[in-house]
Amino acid sequence: MTADTAEQLRAELEAVFTNADYPVEEPMELVPALPDGPSTTFEAGDVRVGVMDFGAEYAEYQEYPYETAEALIDDLMTGFREEGLFD
Repeated sequence: MTADTAEQLRAELEAVFTNADYPVEEPMELVPALPDGPSTTFEAGDVRVGVMDFGAEYAEYQEYPYETAEALIDDLMTGFREEGLFD
């Protein structure tokens, strides 16, 4: 992983999730903020992760409710790193 790839992915997440209405009690409340709904995919460098993977692959790293986009994104980034997305 390069720090640049992680930063790019974080920037993409921020661009989308800062538009959600907080607090967010559960993942489905984020769908209106997603540009392609459940088909939304985030890409940075050769890293690609679909929003549906958030629940399937990275759910254990998320602790709803979220009061801010930053808290949600921090947890997602932790999950991505822990599960080797950037390896």
